[in-house]
Amino acid sequence: MKIGFVSLGCPKNQLDAEVMLHELVMAGYELTADETEADVVIINTCGFIESAKKEAIDNILDIAWLKENRDLKGLIVTGCLAERYRNSILEEFPEVDAVLGVGSIHNIVEAVGKVLEGEKYTSFEDKNCVRLGGDRVLTTPEYAAYLKIAEGCDNRCTYCAIPSIRGKFRSRPMEDIIAEAKDLEALGVKELTLIAQDTTKYGQDIYGGYKLAELLHKLTEETQIPWFRILYCYPDKITDELIAEMRDNDRVCKYIDLPMQHIADGVLKKMNRHGGSALIREVVAKLRKEIPDVVVRTTFIVGFPGETDEDFTELCEFVNEQRFEHVGVFTYSREEGTPAYKMEQIDEQIKLDRYDILMRDQLIINEENNEKKLHKVIKVLCEGYDPISEAYYGRSEADAPDIDGKIYFTGKKGILPGTFVDVEINEVIEYDLCGVATKIY
Repeated sequence: MKIGFVSLGCPKNQLDAEVMLHELVMAGYELTADETEADVVIINTCGFIESAKKEAIDNILDIAWLKENRDLKGLIVTGCLAERYRNSILEEFPEVDAVLGVGSIHNIVEAVGKVLEGEKYTSFEDKNCVRLGGDRVLTTPEYAAYLKIAEGCDNRCTYCAIPSIRGKFRSRPMEDIIAEAKDLEALGVKELTLIAQDTTKYGQDIYGGYKLAELLHKLTEETQIPWFRILYCYPDKITDELIAEMRDNDRVCKYIDLPMQHIADGVLKKMNRHGGSALIREVVAKLRKEIPDVVVRTTFIVGFPGETDEDFTELCEFVNEQRFEHVGVFTYSREEGTPAYKMEQIDEQIKLDRYDILMRDQLIINEENNEKKLHKVIKVLCEGYDPISEAYYGRSEADAPDIDGKIYFTGKKGILPGTFVDVEINEVIEYDLCGVATKIY
């Protein structure tokens, strides 16, 4: 029997998919990347914001077509949308045969078996008790992987449904994380990205304090993986120890993903973000002072309930003043079950207009930041070859997988993915850089 798999959403969701894939392989199922030849297709959904829900529903309808027009025997929905809407998925989509919540990922083999027997199946075990970690089938390239160090969230931002979907914050024991890192190193991983809903809170629940810095130090002591990268850090939990570890440890990328969401104190308070504008400015200043080459990535929400023209102007001025290396902008998505859902909403067109303004400003900043890299030599992790542009491409320490820009470069034939290359930059194209390979490691 062949299993097709569609995984949507963030890397944290992707890791759950990889665990389920491994359990299916161990049960004797064959995996296929072609849904048209699958006996069962599993859709691991995201349900964080409206656009993600729409993408999940579109995929469900697309795969459901295969049940009517091809030989597909079963359709299973897992992930955040499944957890959030549970039994209503079976009611609204009769083509779906099974629904598993995020606490039931280890029941995937049982679900497939029931579906192949022609039965409907649901499972919603306690999400706060699901076993974290476990063997995986990597869906990332063999030279790069994600490593989940914690699950759930206690921050309770008023716009966010994640705590109700993913449960309370819980860290993985340090020894489990290190053991998994060693396994990934043995598979050839050159870049390991640490993820959680809030990586900076790692360890507080089981060790009584923020232990991300200690974890990074031990990971580099216990492995030889060249690059460690951290995503999803909160400004109010950036410790001096973490800054020092990033500064002094050559194998920790000088890159931090620091979602700020806004800078106007009134908006931050309504969002229930911990720490105001003064703290955010202080943290950014300290990072840049202590780690001169640090790359800061952040995200902002525009159009949050109550955001005034003055608030938005303050945000634009902040972005233009700070000149962040990477910025993601989202229009506020009204999510049922969250406190912000009941707040007075802003017109959709105003949200879109503010999005366009801020993204236009950031594009200019990006180009100017990139122009400073002209004629410099940058270490790049090669990811592949693009036959259309007749160039290799990859990422530097300053670029996270899937979300940041690329560096395109020419060089000798036969540079393999996962190879480190020095590239001299000679051109800027919006968010991307171009250059020539000068050294292959």
